[in-house]
Amino acid sequence: MARSKSSARWLREHFTDEYVRRAQEAGYRSRSVYKLLEIQEKDRIMQLGATVVDLGAAPGGWSQLAAQRVGPQGAVIALDVLPAEPLVGVEFIQGDFRETAVLERLLNVLNSRPVDLVISDMAPNTTGIKAVDQPRGMYLAELALDFARQALRPGGDFLVKVFQGEGVDPFLRELRAAFTVVLPRKPKASRARSAEQYVLARNYRG
Repeated sequence: MARSKSSARWLREHFTDEYVRRAQEAGYRSRSVYKLLEIQEKDRIMQLGATVVDLGAAPGGWSQLAAQRVGPQGAVIALDVLPAEPLVGVEFIQGDFRETAVLERLLNVLNSRPVDLVISDMAPNTTGIKAVDQPRGMYLAELALDFARQALRPGGDFLVKVFQGEGVDPFLRELRAAFTVVLPRKPKASRARSAEQYVLARNYRG
């Protein structure tokens, strides 16, 4: 079956992408690790010994970097609806974060351990219809924020992906009410044409 023009363009971009090449050479599982790495280098959100929860983790690039940065004294708990190959230093939960039972499994694994950082790269399966995709994306961001409020220690940080559009401004107001500092981030590895951006909320008020 012939490939569509859009899929052919994606394949061409993928195999000529600088970050894909760098990820392969460095042994990272995804190009998206360079988004987190740039934020880490700028904002120092991951420290040795920290506890990190990674939402929307598969295939595991962000968890891979987080485990390196927190070291064996720290902990990384990752969750995704898709499976992921095991990673040293990462405890992985497969399940749909929208389901209450999956959230309870995650909280049970934490066992009341205070979390230093919640990172969320969750995104919905897109339809190409903005009026459908945007609310789905914001719903995932809201779920991530609800979890962060439950799990973060006072002073903890939250990094979340959002898509520019309806619902972002009220979401930012929620963040500003719960955190001392709220910072927009658009890493170089995030394709310019993409509506995705990241928001870093620092110093959870608890």
